[in-house]
Amino acid sequence: MIYSADIREWRDRDVVDPKGHKIGALEAVYVDTATDQPAMATIRTGLPTRQRLVFVPLDEVIVGPGYVKVALSKGLVKKAPSIGTDEILPAEQEVEIFQYYDMAYQPGAGGERRLARR
Repeated sequence: MIYSADIREWRDRDVVDPKGHKIGALEAVYVDTATDQPAMATIRTGLPTRQRLVFVPLDEVIVGPGYVKVALSKGLVKKAPSIGTDEILPAEQEVEIFQYYDMAYQPGAGGERRLARR
């Protein structure tokens, strides 16, 4: 289990894939609003003048000294849905992120968002 206090320390750490290839730098963690547990992260990728934030699930994440290792390949993550570095995730785009990773999407009973940035 990942504890919420720990995720604050992840910001700006390198995010790597299972083979150790750097994907980018961790920008933010999103929690599942139903459980308040970390569910997704955004990773800052791209050239310094054209960066974007891609989403990646935090299933099977491993945290090491100076890095966060995700369970998915760099190629898959780089093609994931993204937002601009100054943008906020639109609620309607949440479904697209879950579908991209073949994950079930279930909004709250009242139609509320599934992800909340921490």
